[in-house]
Amino acid sequence: MADQSIPEARTPLADEPASSPASPQGLSRRKLLGTAGATGLVLGAAGGAVGYAAAPSQATPLTSLGADEVMFHGKHQPGILQGLQARGHVLAFDLAAGAGRKEAAALLRRWSETARRLMAGEAASSEDTDVARDAGPSSLTITFGFGHSFFARTGLEKQRPVALDPLPDFSSDHLDKARSNGDLWVQIGANDALVAFHALRAIQKDAGSAARVRWQMNGFNRSPGATAHPMTARNLMGQLDGTRNPKPAESDFDQRIFVPSSGEPAWMANGSYAVVRRIRMLLDDWERLSGREQEDVIGRRKSDGAPLSGGTETTEMDLEKTDAQGNLVVPIDAHARITRPDQNGGAAMLRRPFSYHDGIDADGTPDAGLLFICWQADPLRGFVTVQRKLDRGDALSKFIRHEASGLFAVPGGAAEGEYVGQALLEG
Repeated sequence: MADQSIPEARTPLADEPASSPASPQGLSRRKLLGTAGATGLVLGAAGGAVGYAAAPSQATPLTSLGADEVMFHGKHQPGILQGLQARGHVLAFDLAAGAGRKEAAALLRRWSETARRLMAGEAASSEDTDVARDAGPSSLTITFGFGHSFFARTGLEKQRPVALDPLPDFSSDHLDKARSNGDLWVQIGANDALVAFHALRAIQKDAGSAARVRWQMNGFNRSPGATAHPMTARNLMGQLDGTRNPKPAESDFDQRIFVPSSGEPAWMANGSYAVVRRIRMLLDDWERLSGREQEDVIGRRKSDGAPLSGGTETTEMDLEKTDAQGNLVVPIDAHARITRPDQNGGAAMLRRPFSYHDGIDADGTPDAGLLFICWQADPLRGFVTVQRKLDRGDALSKFIRHEASGLFAVPGGAAEGEYVGQALLEG
């Protein structure tokens, strides 16, 4: 849970998905909504509390959220640069016995077409369940990736990126192998729970006999419009979570988050690597701490996310400031101190997490926490560097437990008429 978040304001990139008319193929659910919410993706993404649009003077009207649309085709896959969404599903598939490269290519072709249609507010191409019949696109994004095991299953070992080597073990790991890794990975996000579920069901049905679900997890964030203005999201510990995400306006943003067009392997051009971790929060232990003790663990004020050294949420943390007794104001083991990029050789990750709650154990302990998802051009320089530093003395570590993990290569976006991963599977 690094101290980074998606920035609240920027000028949209030239190749960033934006609102557009619905696809001419089929009747768009968005058209059924009329002209309500014509603000499109700009306010839709910002409404997720950490979007990229300039902060509006008031929250996005909830009646407009259904009309917000993200384009499927583009330089990068959707679901990376957009703001946090209110509902999410992440799941991994394993190819079925006997399925190989040919079956995988057909599956990615089906998945890509389904994603394009659903993100445009259209029905799935066949056997649509009608779950989302009355809704618009609701900022739906669907993202696809490949796990380490995929390449052996499809005879593409020579195309497997070095960056996809398995993550090392960490001291906070209590990993369930059955809920980790996988041949294929799918991330679904939307600002409406039924729209998100509809996409989940369509993707599962499209898998057919080619692949089976290995694991699936459900997450949520604050709903757009729930706060007076866009702000950094809070996690289930009540903390503003993600203040220092790298910003697209920074000169090295693309370099740190996306594989360059000249990078290796060539099929990963404009793609990124996703680290997915199910991090259980030990909330009973955490909530026994006083508010000040919680702030010392994090290194920031709980009320507004400002560093304990003073200022506002975006004020640079003063790591050397001491109190009247000569003690560091930001404790030496504070989470925000340890995760600062300038304390980790510039390591940076773009975080797009979801909170989760999977019920209450027999002893009354909540099974809740964070579906941590971060993006980087090189996971060894990004996630691994920071997590190793956290392993050596993060005050937060005694209140969390990493229970599932995955690393996935997420290729660049598909051009018109193409499907995700086509350069790999047909190259």
